[in-house]
Amino acid sequence: MTVGTFESNMQGEDLRIGIVQARFNETVGNGLLSSCLAELKRLGVADEDILHVTVPGALEVPLALQRMAVTEQFDALIALGAVIRGETYHFELVSNESGAGITRIGLDYGIPVANAILTTENDAQAEVRMAEKGADAARVAVEMANLLMALDELVPEDE
Repeated sequence: MTVGTFESNMQGEDLRIGIVQARFNETVGNGLLSSCLAELKRLGVADEDILHVTVPGALEVPLALQRMAVTEQFDALIALGAVIRGETYHFELVSNESGAGITRIGLDYGIPVANAILTTENDAQAEVRMAEKGADAARVAVEMANLLMALDELVPEDE
């Protein structure tokens, strides 16, 4: 038996990436965006191939991602933001619903969506994680866009 393998492709040239950033917890969101953009650039994604939009908070991110997905102009999408635990149940609601919505966009539209909406206990945890998570989202978006394009080549032309 021969096992086929797709190697990770981290080449971002000619990829179109959409980014939706929640403005709530803006300092963390901006830190995520900065590291994400720097990593996309390092991977070869051109500035003119990136569309960045902002929305009020994490619950609004899936709707903006959905609109981007519908256009079929993007190879991958990225969700950025932070949900930081407060004193009420609202943290769980926002975390769970935004995460489920983001996942659904990827599955419903067949587009990779890198979820970099941090869910942390406090501001300090979010600030520690923002640089790495923003860069990680860029890598996930590029790798998954390339993987899906490679897998699409396996589909017979008559389908």
